[in-house]
Amino acid sequence: MNVTGQTGLADDGLPPVGEFIRRFELRARKSLGQNFLLDLNLTRKIAGLCGPLAGKTVIEIGPGPGGLTRSLLFEGADRVVAVERDGRCLPALELISDHWPDRLQVMSGDALEISLSELSSFMSDAEHNRYRIISNLPYGIATKLLVGWLERSAWPPPFSSMALMF
Repeated sequence: MNVTGQTGLADDGLPPVGEFIRRFELRARKSLGQNFLLDLNLTRKIAGLCGPLAGKTVIEIGPGPGGLTRSLLFEGADRVVAVERDGRCLPALELISDHWPDRLQVMSGDALEISLSELSSFMSDAEHNRYRIISNLPYGIATKLLVGWLERSAWPPPFSSMALMF
């Protein structure tokens, strides 16, 4: 998603991520393991590398101001279920949710305390076997989340694939 010249909006019709960060006075916090992805061209490439998203539900952990979230939606994900612990990021995610009605479900909470079955409760029965986990994980909890998902999940796991950035 490039920023268009005259309107100052990205291809998805929203302001650039940097504008969200300025508007909501967001700064990545080391204590939360945050690393915000600001370049929508990069996040769109990441979303594109995750395979076709049409008809898919995506779970995203730690969306922050929503750069990857926006690209997942723009690239065709039917729905994104985003788990965000940092309450400062929720207003930015609310704007994205308003822009993509019924396609973004934001869950406020700590991903370490939420099981995949709890996240699955936000999905219809048809979505259960086709959801993906795509995330730029908070670095302080990334390994713990991954190991937990693999150790605690029934086999085969409830997700069809994972694309994770550490």
